[in-house]
Amino acid sequence: MMPAIPQPAFYLFKCQQSAPVGMPKPSCVKQNDVESQQLFGHLAQTLMQKGIIATAQPIQTGCLNRCQQGPVMLVEPGHTMYVGLTKEKIDRIIDEHIIGGNVVNEYLIPQEMWGAPIPPVQVAR
Repeated sequence: MMPAIPQPAFYLFKCQQSAPVGMPKPSCVKQNDVESQQLFGHLAQTLMQKGIIATAQPIQTGCLNRCQQGPVMLVEPGHTMYVGLTKEKIDRIIDEHIIGGNVVNEYLIPQEMWGAPIPPVQVAR
């Protein structure tokens, strides 16, 4: 029997939603903000350079419904939503949370924007 392939310890869901030019809605990747366009590449490259991309998997997603706080990234397990991302913040999140095991509290979404989840059984029709 073949040995099991280890699953990733973390999935890092980085919102890649980009609103069209002239749209009033904020977005995580902005047409006029080069750094916001480079964040996912920086995330993946840093995980590769540190040798952990197989166990900390970066995933590009569509809208995560926290546009006002963008750029955002959701780290699972843990339902950890990081907001207002920059390359420097991503570096700290990787070093302190993903490698070090400690959530970077000052980059978390404000509590009032991220209440407890609603169990589907409570709202299912």
